[in-house]
Amino acid sequence: MKTNALITVFILSFISPLCMGQDMEYNEPNTNNPLVPGYFADPTLVKFGDTFYVYATTDGVRLASGEPQVWMSKDFVNWYNQGFEIPFGLSNIWAPDIVIGPDGKYYYFHGNCELAGCAIFGYSSESPTGPWTNIVEEGEPVIPNALIGDLPSLDQHYFFDDDGSLYSYFGTWISSFDGLGWAEIDPDDMHTILDKGQIPMDQLPEIFEAPFMLKKNDKYIMMYSSGSCHDETYRVQYSYGDSPTGPFTHGENNPILETTEDGTVHGPGHHSVFEYEGEYYIAYHRHDNPHSTGGMFRQVCVDKLIFENDSTIKKVEPTHEGIGKLAPEQITQPNLAFKSSASASSSYHIPDSTFVEAFEYERQPGYSAHNENEDGYTYYPDYAVDNNNGTMWRSGTNHLPQHITIDLGSVQNIKRVKTNFEYATYYYQYQIEHSTDSLNWEVYADRTDNREQGSPMIDDGDVNARYLRITVTGTEKAGLFAAIWNIRVFDELFEVPDITPVVSEEGPAPESTKSLLVELDAKDPEKGEIKEPIPNTGTLGGKFKETGNPEVEEIYNVNAITFHGDNYLTLSEKTPPSLSWNSPFTVSAWVYNPDIGSAECIVSWSEREGNLMGEFAALMYGTDQRHGAVIHWTDWLDMPYNEVPEAGKWHHITVTFDGMIEKIYVNGKLDNQEQKNLFVHEENDIMIGSSGAADQYLRGSIASLRMYDKYFPADRIEELMKKDNLDIDYDASASSIEQ
Repeated sequence: MKTNALITVFILSFISPLCMGQDMEYNEPNTNNPLVPGYFADPTLVKFGDTFYVYATTDGVRLASGEPQVWMSKDFVNWYNQGFEIPFGLSNIWAPDIVIGPDGKYYYFHGNCELAGCAIFGYSSESPTGPWTNIVEEGEPVIPNALIGDLPSLDQHYFFDDDGSLYSYFGTWISSFDGLGWAEIDPDDMHTILDKGQIPMDQLPEIFEAPFMLKKNDKYIMMYSSGSCHDETYRVQYSYGDSPTGPFTHGENNPILETTEDGTVHGPGHHSVFEYEGEYYIAYHRHDNPHSTGGMFRQVCVDKLIFENDSTIKKVEPTHEGIGKLAPEQITQPNLAFKSSASASSSYHIPDSTFVEAFEYERQPGYSAHNENEDGYTYYPDYAVDNNNGTMWRSGTNHLPQHITIDLGSVQNIKRVKTNFEYATYYYQYQIEHSTDSLNWEVYADRTDNREQGSPMIDDGDVNARYLRITVTGTEKAGLFAAIWNIRVFDELFEVPDITPVVSEEGPAPESTKSLLVELDAKDPEKGEIKEPIPNTGTLGGKFKETGNPEVEEIYNVNAITFHGDNYLTLSEKTPPSLSWNSPFTVSAWVYNPDIGSAECIVSWSEREGNLMGEFAALMYGTDQRHGAVIHWTDWLDMPYNEVPEAGKWHHITVTFDGMIEKIYVNGKLDNQEQKNLFVHEENDIMIGSSGAADQYLRGSIASLRMYDKYFPADRIEELMKKDNLDIDYDASASSIEQ
């Protein structure tokens, strides 16, 4: 589903609350849902010893392909993130599950599509957090791809029956493969497949993925997700039976968990069930608020699961209030920063215009005073001190440094500061300063050389201060914003888990040069076939080398490089780090296309092969209603033109991105815009006239092209357009462009 449609449902959140049973609003202070700060999905909630654990897919990056990790808590309120390594460095750690084997070891399983098709891999450890050892030979899955027909082996759930037998249930895109897969596993070695089979679709109506088996007395309850995880259709259903392999009967009250009417619990699903002291709880993910690109910025929530009888589950009432503590709270000291006054160097605002004019829903006053008299959504600084893992402060741009200041109201003794930055699995470099008068500042903690990932980041000291200022000076990945879910401040120290920090060898990300990196002008090369490399007059340097002999010719009094659909130019210098990941960029070109195809590429600046969601970038000139204007790899990130620039005319086309919103301009006027988050690779080819795909060559002409590692606001786009004082013969080209 496109971003526009995702945000449509979020707009419903500003309609008078109609949600089912919710007694808190999504942006109220002191909520318990989301359970943990950050983007995590497909949660498995368990308790080992005196500690609760949440194993989850690390979301908010590429195709849910962040670093492996686990969240830990002794009270179900104060959570700590622990990263760990997986043998042989897999990056797709999808839908992790964990069980204790008969030998007392911990067995950790996850899906992956990198090495052996879409398969399930398994590891063992003496500890719930590793280190992990392969159950079978390194690189070999415990459940291979297509064990049953062509069904992908993903989204596994391991279930021990009362007699000690072990089953694994698995599959995604199940509705296309006739049913859910299962395998009986030998518990003696935790990997040998003793039997296998498939539960047909008619027993699990609408199943798509995410099976979870539980047993209630003598009844086997097979729960699962249906719909699409990218949008509001995602939901949880269940069937029940008398055997772990069926047959199953669809239960009452289905679906038992679904999007609320106000849209603030959006796309809830891929769950696990946790029983504790006689109560059942359902852990699931939902989309962030406001909803980000493509439904891949999900957050973990927990609510009560109630049985009417052994085979009937009541509808779940998804809440923002959540569960709260399940054991004695580990932090008894008050959070001095809670609801304190906060200000920041800048705050990002998503304007109403980005929600696109075509929405059917009229915007209504919002939940909080923040939103009642304004358009769009703002990431306010006081969202960092509201004890709510669903709201955050985000700086107005991703150019650093950026800072947030909190006023505690009076001078307080400060011994500990806990900070939850936006991403738990990437590091932030920062400095914390303190002051009694907001004029004279001293350093409380200097982490400007930090390479440790984690959440929360904990900084201890012993000072008396009224004001604290956190300044983000660097990030591990390019284009990350200074963004904080929560800041907590305490006047006493207390016990925290023994966390082994993950120290990254990568980065820090380079700052943008804010310069003209690439410049190609067709005025200089001689007419005819291009036989010599053309110098890049931008700061990146290098030369454009031809492939397939594009030629320079005059198109309606304009010198242009003409491409015939089988040729292109490649810059000798690779994509710089300042264009990587989520960095701001602007690309503009004067283009003439006599006959517009579905997807013709003006310029691309990342590797096409082997990409995941958001890792590719190309400016296009085509009619395709998915990626006619911009390609970022997957429909949810690609962008079409609202009005395709007319064939047979010169047009000035610009794409610009500020790290949150991407805009396409045609002849100086905004044509389309969408919210995006990107993960573009560096050190790849910059190609003009080709995306790297055989069917995406340009069959037209380019008079000039410029690429910057900075964002251009609307009032600067016309400047780009006027840089080339093109002598266009308007009558001959029938152009309506005004210069």
